Amino acid sequence: MVDERAVLPPRLAASWQRSRQYGVSPETVRPAFTGTVDHDSLFFECGQEVLRGLHTTLANEPISLMLTDSDGLVLSRLCDDTGITRSLDRVHLAPGFSYAERDAGTNGLGLALADRAPSLVSAEEHYCTGLWGYTCAAAPVVEPGTNRLVGSVNLTTWSKSSKELLLALAQSAAGNTAALMLARSHGHPTTPVPRGEVYHVYAERLPDVSAGLSRGWADALAEAREAMERGRVVCVTGEPGSGKAVLASTARRALRPRERILNARPPAPADAESWLALWTPEVGKDDTCVIVSGTDALPAYAAEQLAQLFTSARGSFVLTAADHAGIPEALRTLIDTVVEVPALRYRPDDVLPLAGHFAHESRGRAVTFTPAASRALTAYPWPGNVRQLRQVVREAVWRADVVDTRHLPGEVFTSPGRRLTRMEAVERDEIVRCLTRPGTTAAQVASMLGMSRATVYRKIAQYGIKVPRR
Repeated sequence: MVDERAVLPPRLAASWQRSRQYGVSPETVRPAFTGTVDHDSLFFECGQEVLRGLHTTLANEPISLMLTDSDGLVLSRLCDDTGITRSLDRVHLAPGFSYAERDAGTNGLGLALADRAPSLVSAEEHYCTGLWGYTCAAAPVVEPGTNRLVGSVNLTTWSKSSKELLLALAQSAAGNTAALMLARSHGHPTTPVPRGEVYHVYAERLPDVSAGLSRGWADALAEAREAMERGRVVCVTGEPGSGKAVLASTARRALRPRERILNARPPAPADAESWLALWTPEVGKDDTCVIVSGTDALPAYAAEQLAQLFTSARGSFVLTAADHAGIPEALRTLIDTVVEVPALRYRPDDVLPLAGHFAHESRGRAVTFTPAASRALTAYPWPGNVRQLRQVVREAVWRADVVDTRHLPGEVFTSPGRRLTRMEAVERDEIVRCLTRPGTTAAQVASMLGMSRATVYRKIAQYGIKVPRR
């Protein structure tokens, strides 16, 4: 048998290897079937609208347009060509069936989801011979604002058909779906695409406050340190911005104060190869530890290369992820201990010490917070965790030497709920700005904003505004 690694590109060869490990049949497609398909999500609503528009322009072409969820489950299929529709039915590439790699072997949509990158698989590049008659182009769709993988757009045609524009069409449809999702989620900006930054972690240390933080942080830190001391592979999990890399680096510093610590942040999928080449030579060096962040966002082939490298370098690396279950299997099997960092809303006693640290970090000296500002910071649930607190404090301390409520953004005084439109956010911030002026009453706020007092009270309730008493 010809070694596919000699003829297939690296990503496809890695996918074939995973297909064998999953036990997928190389002759017959046997995808899993479920009778439950989610048609109520924002992704499905927007994706269907985009595909219907594309389907109109491709009405006379033998191309099937599909949406899948993040697990590879086919949610919908649009195609007017009876020949290809009947053929796809025979291989079960239809709504309700899963075409993830684990179920159907190497195929376009399965590879796009595994690697979080646009993928084209044609003819004999498919692992299963039953799919050799098709060309499949797919592109992943990520949720605006979180970069969470929500599904894929898949275009399938005959393998003998022209495929030059197929992948471009899939990428365009995926991009348009994400843009429509953004517009319908009230226009909030998306999180910047990861760039795969590598840098020394010492700048992220909290030397003045770590020892005095809450029991939740202290327990997680002690658990991580103990596991590292025993030579175990540690994965630190928690919500985005909760301080996973900081906890990992603090635990390592406690054990080896002179150790050099690097942090490799996840790259955009297209940059994974250069990202790996940049920092992996540091793994295994004496007195060097690498913290690989966001491992649940890594393409499958990058995770496999890391797993091979880490197998012989135990103890010199730490992983972080938002969700342990989302880490690619190749890396997940290496983990000995999972340590969870509590979200900041569960550690209210940490807010003021951290705020003081970030203020000093920004201004180079101690900054005072008024009692009202302190109460506002402590009462807010911080959905963006420590990262959000740092940003709020940094902006506030450059406005005043003594931070009061009027120096804090409107978001700190409102209950997290639905996303606001830009106009709603401006209106909320104006109400908060007026309410936080010393001695201002609701009647005065109404006068300043040109509203009735009843309208001001209604808006305060609508936005969940709570300004602490002085």
